[in-house]
Order: sequence, then C-alpha cells, then structure tokens
Amino acid sequence: MSKFEVPEVDYTRYSNRQLAAVPLAVLAVALVVIAGWYVMFGTPVSLGTDFTGGTELTVQTDTPRGEIEQAFDAEVLSTQQVRDPTSNNPTYVVTFGPEADGSALDQQATDNLEPACSNPEECEIVLSRQTVSPAFASGAQSTALLGLVVAFTGMSLLAFGLFRTFVPSAAIVISAFSDIVIPLAVMNLLGIELSLGTVAALLMLVGYSVDSDILLNNHILRRSGGFYESTKRAMDTGVTMTLTSISAMAVMALTATLFGIDLMASIGLVLVLGLTADLMNTYMLNLSLLRWYKLGEVTPE
Repeated sequence: MSKFEVPEVDYTRYSNRQLAAVPLAVLAVALVVIAGWYVMFGTPVSLGTDFTGGTELTVQTDTPRGEIEQAFDAEVLSTQQVRDPTSNNPTYVVTFGPEADGSALDQQATDNLEPACSNPEECEIVLSRQTVSPAFASGAQSTALLGLVVAFTGMSLLAFGLFRTFVPSAAIVISAFSDIVIPLAVMNLLGIELSLGTVAALLMLVGYSVDSDILLNNHILRRSGGFYESTKRAMDTGVTMTLTSISAMAVMALTATLFGIDLMASIGLVLVLGLTADLMNTYMLNLSLLRWYKLGEVTPE
C-alpha cells in the first residue's frame, strides 16, 4: 500500500443518520464551547493584541519566569517563553493591555530584570517592543470579520451557482461552516488567541473546504458511474490532497514551535485542526446528504 492510498470504505454498512450523527455532534459541541466562551468572556473566541490593542515586549533575562510580572507596574496579561535562534539566553514575550505605556515598560524592564549575561553593558534586556493602538485593533477586528463574511458568502454563492440545487449546495455550505467553527472552539480550549495570522488560516480553510466538497459533489452528481464508485474516485483524490496538506501543516507547526515562532505554529495548528475536521465533514456529513439526495434513505446491510 502506498503512503496515501485510500482504503475502500463500505458505506452500505451505515445509514445516512449514522454517517451524519458524528460530525453534527462535534459541531454541536463546538457551538456550545463558543457560546459558553461568549457568555463568560464577552467574545466567542479569545482575542489577541491584534484585535484588542496592547503591547508585546520581548526580553532576554535570567529572572525566573514566575517573577517577571513583578518587574512591571502595569498588569501583565501573559508571559511566554520563546526560543531565540540567534541566542541561547532565556527569551520571553510579555504581553500588556492597551493602557500600558511602552516607554515606561522599556525602562522598568531595564531597571528591574536581571540581565542574561555577566556584563550588562554587552547585552540588551529589551529586544523589541510592538504596540497596537485600540483604534487600530478595532479597525483590524472589523476588517477581519468582514473578510470572513465575504469569503464565506462568496463560497456559498459559488456552491449554489455551480450545482443550482439546494441539497448539494447546502451540504457544501454546512461542511464549510463546521470546518471553521470546530477549529475556533478548539482554539479556545488550547489557549490560542485569534490574531491576523489565525484569521488568515481560517480564510484558507474556506478554500480547502470548498475544494474538497466540490470535488466530491462533482464526481457524484456529474460524472458517470454508480454512487459508491464515484465516491471512491473522489476520495482517492480528495483524501490524498487533504492528508498531504495536513502533513505539511503539521511539520510547519512542529518546526515553528521548536524555533519559538508562535504565529506560524498557531497557523499550522489551526490548519491541521480544520483540515482534519474537513475530512470528517466531507466524507461523512456531506456524503450522507448527497446519498440521501441521490438514493433516498438507505438501510444498512
């Protein structure tokens, strides 16, 4: 068996309800997580400084991680250790809210944190400072939301324009919606904040989702052959394509994690989550709706 050879699935063993039950249950749990997050924190997903405003200070210091917060007068939202490929010194990204004064933070870090080398004059404690104003963050939040809405709406119009029938088109839209919602819920559980980078990953998932779903619909509805024969042909291409993308994104996430590139690691992880959900939604949820549309209710053998 080759690396990505797709094993044949005996779909006749399962009814349409059985196929759809798992992806719909996962989607329901994801919606509950997002709704609960909104009730508890006021937003459906944790927002990063790109969308809330604030300051990120990158420092190199021998001060223990648990004591770094005490060096600053402003409230520290998070302290994350990262890997600096140019140095073996302990490096941290310290995040503050939008009310913090960047210049004061630089001075407090220099005065209160222990240098990471024996001669303080030969090394800098503050490596960089990135500040996002609340006004810019609010604008970025609106733009990102608009981008997601436009992308999803465009994808939905494309699906209905291609197939011109409700059930196959709705199957694509529902699958794509689930492909976005499930990663958002898992991001909350894993502590991954929504940033411009993860929004870009979600936009990529819209493209991945519509690609695999249209491939399946096109084989079943427009090509010759029986339902299960067409399904197998679509899976040979679609599953291989998705598994290849998952492998590439997993390698990217792992490599970025090892080198302390948090943004790339988050993007890779979100894509892995979304593409995995896409496999489930395309070949269980979407397929069950298409089989019901083409063959009606199916009794398991």
